[in-house]
Amino acid sequence: MTGFAEKKFSHPSFSLKFTVRTLNHRFFDWSYRGEYVGELESAFRSICQARIFRGRVEVNLELELSSPESWEVKINVPLAQQIMGAMEDLSGRLGKDIYLSADRLISLPFILNIQRKTFSSEEMAFLKKCFEQVLGEVIKEREREGREIRKEIRRLTREIQKAVTRLEKLKNKQPELIRQRLEARVKEIGREEPLPEDKLVEETAYIVQKYDLTEEIARLKFHLDYLKELISSPDKFPVGKKLDFIAQELYREANTISSKSQDIAITKESLSIKHAVENLRQQVQNVE
Repeated sequence: MTGFAEKKFSHPSFSLKFTVRTLNHRFFDWSYRGEYVGELESAFRSICQARIFRGRVEVNLELELSSPESWEVKINVPLAQQIMGAMEDLSGRLGKDIYLSADRLISLPFILNIQRKTFSSEEMAFLKKCFEQVLGEVIKEREREGREIRKEIRRLTREIQKAVTRLEKLKNKQPELIRQRLEARVKEIGREEPLPEDKLVEETAYIVQKYDLTEEIARLKFHLDYLKELISSPDKFPVGKKLDFIAQELYREANTISSKSQDIAITKESLSIKHAVENLRQQVQNVE
């Protein structure tokens, strides 16, 4: 499911802006960009994984330090002394004074190092709280989208359920249809005498058993019942992967029914189910 939130915060030592975006993904996929915060990134990820189990999460942090005390300035004095000594030695060798200004000296590599001080425990707690607040806004958006997806899943479930009901009625007509086709086939091959009734019943029973749809329809109904149970559950546990698996099973049963069909009407119903399941799979892949 998708979601987006962006918010600015202020602290005595710094100001910041969190941007959090979530996109559809089959698994949890974390992406962090922006200010380097060391171990805090792992903390943000853990906070996120405790509330989002599926989807791509893109986080960006913009940080602006407002207090001079937030910076740490270090000058590599031993290295500067060594460089100045080398310059004096070079002046002596060349027989003329060679000068190196202070601003030129500190611009040399490894002389001046300015870096942000590590966050205090209070500052780290503040950053985590800010992230949780923005993440909460994103989750609200995801929940709104989830309610709409649930409506569509229920609609598709009802569509599949109706097709299964029609299949049950058609299934009961298939034995007689097979018998009629068998009789017609016997006539086509030019047999002078009709098949004995017992032989006709035996052959019909064999073919009916071979193409019987009872088990496939029973499994379709079971999967639909489980699907309805999952989307109606008040518990907020991840169900996306389970729904994805159920959709695969529904599609497999519809395929089997299509391959065993001896009636064009049954074939049409199986195709109708497959079409609805394809739409269902697209929806459940967005569900957490």
